[in-house]
Amino acid sequence: MPEAKVFPVALTGAERDRLTRVVSAGAHPARMIMRARVLLALDGNDGSPAERVLVARQIGVSETTVRSVAERFVETGGDAEATITRRRRATPPVPSVITGEVEARLIALACSTPPPGRARWSLRLLEERVALIEELPDLDHSTIGRVLKKRNFVLI
Repeated sequence: MPEAKVFPVALTGAERDRLTRVVSAGAHPARMIMRARVLLALDGNDGSPAERVLVARQIGVSETTVRSVAERFVETGGDAEATITRRRRATPPVPSVITGEVEARLIALACSTPPPGRARWSLRLLEERVALIEELPDLDHSTIGRVLKKRNFVLI
């Protein structure tokens, strides 16, 4: 059986005070408070699996949670604030199909004269026209409306 990894946690006085304020205030997200409680309980011990079991029972979380908080503390170089706060994504999970060029082409289309027999452009009419243009991705009428609204463009 492989050896369990050990992630020791050693907090400074300022970090301990900050974590104590986070736990006692109750004005933070629940996960942040839970991570702060784990770090406070792990402070000063060797991070061994036996200690993790005791901390998990004391706080009421799983041993995996205690291990992952200790591991993140070590990964962040001992930064308690980075350990308890939520990680921000570098990129969105799905890239947007609305680029600057697509937006410009869509606004230019909306500014053009409507097709014969129509007094003005509607969102659904723009949706049909965008589907016919090969360089533009297929956009839903609600997406077209959001793009136009973002630029304060009013269909007249």
